[in-house]
Amino acid sequence: MLLLLISLSLTIQSHSFHRSKVITSANNVTGRVYENINHVEEYFNLRTENNRLAYENARLKSFLYNSKDTSKIPKELIKAEGIYKVIQAKVINNSYNLQENFLTIDQGTLKGIKAEMGVVNSKGIIGVVENTSNKYATVISVLNIKSEINAKIKNNDHFGTLIWNGKNTGFVQLIDIPRLASVKKGDTIVTGAQSILFPENINIGTIYKIYTDNKTNYFTIDVKLFNDMTSIGHVYIIDNKDRKEIKKLEAETKAKNE
Repeated sequence: MLLLLISLSLTIQSHSFHRSKVITSANNVTGRVYENINHVEEYFNLRTENNRLAYENARLKSFLYNSKDTSKIPKELIKAEGIYKVIQAKVINNSYNLQENFLTIDQGTLKGIKAEMGVVNSKGIIGVVENTSNKYATVISVLNIKSEINAKIKNNDHFGTLIWNGKNTGFVQLIDIPRLASVKKGDTIVTGAQSILFPENINIGTIYKIYTDNKTNYFTIDVKLFNDMTSIGHVYIIDNKDRKEIKKLEAETKAKNE
């Protein structure tokens, strides 16, 4: 065996063809080993990579929500963010089978999270921040009978209040839509301009069924949510920097008129 190894070594060293074949084979083996190692490293780095992408998305959404038309990518990407700041977080607990459902996220006051901040993901709205601690916050889900969010029909700007009747996790209700409004199944429902928690035109869902109340002049509309509220991962918290100023001004105006 020793003589065989010596002879093979001499053959490889003295013949360029044999030497090149051995080097090529060794490179192939080494390349496959490195490739497999890289695949393992990529797998264990998925969490870090997902967090990085979520942070980058939060930055992009800050620019998007501060543009005049949130359906288009703004040209002002290199300018200041404006009144909306977006913070990324992850849902670590989510209830959806109660009448008053909540989510818990893994960011709190240390990251700038405060009560009355809107929460969204890539598909649409999730809810509104209610309570915070240093590192965590709870969010009132749209699937909460106490939730009330300003929303509108996208194609005609008629607005109302988005609520939940506590029945189906896939649907919420839009109330106070005047009967003179043009509504049809499939129309898109988005956040309204009167909301100080969300930028205008954030997706919510589509009209599924329309009910007419003969005692009033309003429609009640079942809205099929874009989000599957039973499966929520990364979310974005929206901080309207002018929220306090707006609320203070409205409160002062209301007090003077009472």
